[in-house]
Amino acid sequence: MCPSTMSGCKTRPSSKPLRLNHSLSTKNTRCSFLGFRIPSTFIVLDKKLVVGEFIHGEPHTEAMVGDVNIFMNDLDDPQMAEVEIMIAEQKSRGKGLAKESILLMMAFAIESFGIHLFRAKIGESNEASLNLFQKLGFKETSRSEIFKEVTVELPITESKSEELHQLIRNTVTHS
Repeated sequence: MCPSTMSGCKTRPSSKPLRLNHSLSTKNTRCSFLGFRIPSTFIVLDKKLVVGEFIHGEPHTEAMVGDVNIFMNDLDDPQMAEVEIMIAEQKSRGKGLAKESILLMMAFAIESFGIHLFRAKIGESNEASLNLFQKLGFKETSRSEIFKEVTVELPITESKSEELHQLIRNTVTHS
């Protein structure tokens, strides 16, 4: 999606990478026995770790630092998506990759799936993620003492939708 952070798609961390155009062609596929859409996962790249020239369509495994996911698994509200982000490489944290990746994934989900509500579940001790989601406008909706998690949500207003659509329009995509 974005040459600075995302390349390709995969459904699980251990699966073989798929090209973005393949993932887009399957984005509306549903698991028929449950009625769920399959999750969308994009790999986060740190462009400063790319060895040599950045070539679109190449996996650039040396620059893979994390992933961003959305899951649409609420039978009562199919336009609600849970969003997750992981920047696994310590040296790539604090560079804005998580923020950019979340915003691009949200824009993709709104445009592709008509999502109107985003939710994230964050470990209560994960201050960096809690701060990030709060800066993005997410508000705390619940806490689980058992799981030690904070649930935050962001309803998509018309102005937020337009802001995210503008982000997609300004993003270079490749098929």
